[in-house]
Amino acid sequence: MPEANGIPERNPRGLRNDRISGLLLFVLALVVAWQNRAYPLGTLAEPGPGYMPLALAIFIGATGLLIAVWGGQSAPFRAAAWPEFTRAVVILAACVVAVLALERFGYRLTVIALLIFLIGVVERKNWMLAAGVAAGFSFASYFVFATWLKVPLPAGPWGF
Repeated sequence: MPEANGIPERNPRGLRNDRISGLLLFVLALVVAWQNRAYPLGTLAEPGPGYMPLALAIFIGATGLLIAVWGGQSAPFRAAAWPEFTRAVVILAACVVAVLALERFGYRLTVIALLIFLIGVVERKNWMLAAGVAAGFSFASYFVFATWLKVPLPAGPWGF
């Protein structure tokens, strides 16, 4: 990439990483706003369940547009290296499996299995450490959400 005085040359027409990221944020905001249409907005004094998601979608969409319009100083998209692509796909796949397993096996067992996989397999840490962190996080987060915040979490077939 040609540089002048250490500053990358601005290419307003090329696809750059920041412009693509900005456009993806804008598309995400459009999807959230579209899905949010099913919830009442309420008023400013008494906001409904659709108020905050729409406000966040507007903020994220505006930010994405600003990034897409004013961006252009990052590396070209074609030049981007993806050294962690496989790891990212494995993590995403593990999260999808966890979402699908949540109702069937319950929150605590699913989180334990997910964290043991992520810490022990993906990060290649000690299995005992992975199991301890997974169990501790699973039970502590269950306690916080189910007991303090009164969020109903799936218990699984064994009540666990």
